[in-house]
Amino acid sequence: MRIVIFRLSQKLNKKIKAGTFTEMPLDENPYADWSAHLFTADRVQYMILTNTASLYSCVMYGKGITDDGIFIARALQTIREFAADDGQQFVYRKFIAPASATVYFGKALNRSVTGSMNELVEEAKYCLKGDMAPSEVGYRLNKTPMSALSDAEGRKYANPREVFARLAS
Repeated sequence: MRIVIFRLSQKLNKKIKAGTFTEMPLDENPYADWSAHLFTADRVQYMILTNTASLYSCVMYGKGITDDGIFIARALQTIREFAADDGQQFVYRKFIAPASATVYFGKALNRSVTGSMNELVEEAKYCLKGDMAPSEVGYRLNKTPMSALSDAEGRKYANPREVFARLAS
């Protein structure tokens, strides 16, 4: 079954009122499993969308997102646009778009993903305070070496962009 999973933080779930949800294993299509969190930088709300398996991330404004339907539409649009701008449009068209007809919400996968997202949020806040546009923040985040990721040779501290590009292999 082709689905997209959005794993919402409690803070984000409270904002969009998506209800209660259960734990779900990582989706068999790792490109269609995303974790999302709401944060504030300089009194402006933002949301970080992070591919659960690779920590590949993009950032969008949180203003105007008041329910789960608006969230889904804006999140998928942000992922599509960011992937296209980052040269990953093939991945979006082949693995994410076909699965996006059905969306489920779930709890965070594990503490490793949550902790890594917290690190990414702190870096995003720093970038956003430095007048970087949300659409640009993802490029910086995806070049950041993360201890939770391994490169193709199995060494720690790979960057999310490299891991995202090789998820299909």
